[in-house]
Amino acid sequence: MAPRLQPVTLQGKHVRLEPLTPAHAAPLAAAACSGPRDSYAFTLVPANDAEAMNYIDDALALHAADKALPFATVDAASGVVVGSTRYLNVEFWAWPEGSPFQRGAHVPDVVEIGSTWLAPAAQRTPINTEAKLLMLTHAFEVWRVHRVSLMTDARNTRSRNAILRLGATFDGVLRAARVAFDGGIRDTAAFSIVEAEWPTVKAGLEAKLR
Repeated sequence: MAPRLQPVTLQGKHVRLEPLTPAHAAPLAAAACSGPRDSYAFTLVPANDAEAMNYIDDALALHAADKALPFATVDAASGVVVGSTRYLNVEFWAWPEGSPFQRGAHVPDVVEIGSTWLAPAAQRTPINTEAKLLMLTHAFEVWRVHRVSLMTDARNTRSRNAILRLGATFDGVLRAARVAFDGGIRDTAAFSIVEAEWPTVKAGLEAKLR
């Protein structure tokens, strides 16, 4: 059975998010090793072609299981791959028959946006802001999800501040939530945007890009 989440390309002025494929392995590795890697302390980022291929294989396996939809992040101006991001922890809820909240069994009810990393030169540019705008717009206006979650290691102050700047609400810290990237036990800082908040968040992101 084909995955319910069909690959899609999301195009903006500064960035293009295209479906992640094995052909992206070498470009991803090149992006990940194009500068200092200190910003990847809390994030899984491949360091060579073999790790990039494993990274892609894992992402595509999650897609096949309807749990994720991964992208390669491409600088729209140069056409160069500068990172990756994805929808993950996708949930399809079982609704009572006739429920007004059921938007269709083929679309998710909630998603998380995460596994995001960028090459050093692409960080702190409009690329990340526009990528989030494209993904949130697709989630809320095409899939019509009820919530988008954004999660990060509770120690990752840089990521937490970036999520807040998007307009997300801090929901709290999930203690001992999972294995951390560095092998410890990770507390997760949880943020979300719900459907009713999306128009205000969208306006804020559009204003930042202007």
